[in-house]
Amino acid sequence: MKKKLEELLLQAIENLKVGGVLDAVIIPQITIDRTRDAAHGDFASNLALLLAKPARSNPRELATKIIAALPAHEAVTKVELAGPGFINFFINPNTQYQVVSQIHAQGLEYGLSKVGADKKVQVEFVSANPTGPLHVGHGRGAAYGSAVADLLQAVGFDVYREYYVNDAGRQMDILATSVWLRYLEECGEDVVFPSNGYRGVYVRDIARHIYLNANNDYRRPIELVFENITPDEPQGGDKDLHIDALIQRTKTLLGNTQYRDFFQIGLDSILDDIKADLKEFGVEYQEWFSERHLMDNGSVEKALERLRERNYLYERDGAIWFASSQLGDEKDRVVVRENGQYTYFASDIAYHNNKLDRGFDQIIDIWGADHHGYVPRVRAAIQALGADESKLNVLLVQFAVLYRGEERVQMSTRSGEFVTLRQLRDEVGKDAARFFYVMRRSEQHMDFDLKLATSRSNENPVFYVQYAHARVCSVLRQLDEKGLERNVEQGMEHLNKLTEEHESTLLVTLARYPEVLEKAALQYEPHQLVLYLRELSHEFHTYYNAHQFLVEDACIRDARLNLICAVRQVLANGLGLLNINTPESM
Repeated sequence: MKKKLEELLLQAIENLKVGGVLDAVIIPQITIDRTRDAAHGDFASNLALLLAKPARSNPRELATKIIAALPAHEAVTKVELAGPGFINFFINPNTQYQVVSQIHAQGLEYGLSKVGADKKVQVEFVSANPTGPLHVGHGRGAAYGSAVADLLQAVGFDVYREYYVNDAGRQMDILATSVWLRYLEECGEDVVFPSNGYRGVYVRDIARHIYLNANNDYRRPIELVFENITPDEPQGGDKDLHIDALIQRTKTLLGNTQYRDFFQIGLDSILDDIKADLKEFGVEYQEWFSERHLMDNGSVEKALERLRERNYLYERDGAIWFASSQLGDEKDRVVVRENGQYTYFASDIAYHNNKLDRGFDQIIDIWGADHHGYVPRVRAAIQALGADESKLNVLLVQFAVLYRGEERVQMSTRSGEFVTLRQLRDEVGKDAARFFYVMRRSEQHMDFDLKLATSRSNENPVFYVQYAHARVCSVLRQLDEKGLERNVEQGMEHLNKLTEEHESTLLVTLARYPEVLEKAALQYEPHQLVLYLRELSHEFHTYYNAHQFLVEDACIRDARLNLICAVRQVLANGLGLLNINTPESM
């Protein structure tokens, strides 16, 4: 209906232009909203208010002229002027029933649109360092990013999902060294494990796997490992200098080939685990993009050369700096250290240069909220590369705080004492985890209550929505058990018998689904869809408790069955976009 009203308003403007009432003005984006008060009609538009200044006209006078120029349409019974120049539309009540037949005809396609047609969007999300399993904090980014990508695809965008694998740099060296030290323990050596190493059980598991396959092939005398090494923090030293010295010693003692064995085995083991974990969580990607690939094929140097040509690089104190402060960043950033090594930021510049070269119309980066300070420098890089900075959208996700009842669950990725995404999924299930993760705006703080997520009660929002779907299925089973037949066509012919207030409310809410879907997609806000599904479920449960569906009057019975089957379809469509199951019994 909103699309139809938009077409009528556009036609009215053209009529006014042809009649000489309006000059050739640029028509703004037409906004049509549902009214909050039925006394003011069903829909309202502020078009006259937006056009008043360029048309050099009083808003109320212009609105009056627009109303007079509107073509007649059977769906519109009345149009009124309101307030400073709003145009209020009153819709023929009989048109509300059309949504039921529309949903039945379109099925899974109901609500989908082509607003993003011919636009290619890349969505990069999660991208956690492959140095350990995903934890519950990563889970929120996974659920949010997956939902954003699926919503964009639902409204016509060509979506490319990508995970950026940080498989180069110091953190990976710390992982390789940690695995080797645990391997030496498997060989029987007494190792004083570094406080800055990775301590999780998964590191021991990788080391044990290597030992079982290679025995002592990688073993070196423990006294050589720690000989003249900078003291660790517990011994009064610096933990960062200690681990860096151990990394260098590990490379020296193993040699390049054997060191790369530990590096690659550790990386492959953890990355395979991450891939499996995300797949079980309903998240898959078109590409797992390697940072090392950027290093190996010269992409980092290519990107820096592009900045150099545009006079955004300079040398100071032996390092190469990016003049990002010229483009909105708080200070300039090092891209090549004094020792000639690229910084993480240099790789990020190359990665975004690669994204731009691939021709995406829109680039969406989904990061943890702790990366908010990183946004200005990446935006500066986009501009310095000569690209349109508006192509980049950075969406921030707050980590979820996990509770079991009133008790907060502590996490620490370095110590290994953390709740993994897999453990969360095993405890509450994929459906509850994904639903809870996207119930709020991504940038809002979130407390995840495990007890609530596993409860089978109306207080559990995902249970409440899934139960609405299951209840419709239950009604259809009761229909069969009572030996009654359902005549879908007859039900469509008698939809006008659905005159109860609960039925009218449901019809309006069902008609809103395409609007909600498009808005949730374009604003990157899956929680809008969640709120809608909860609202639709509440209205259905209220209807279910107030009325009988399998009544003696076959016409009313079929009409009501068609209505609740439309509810079931929309619930299935919405939950499907969130990758949440729709059980038929609960």
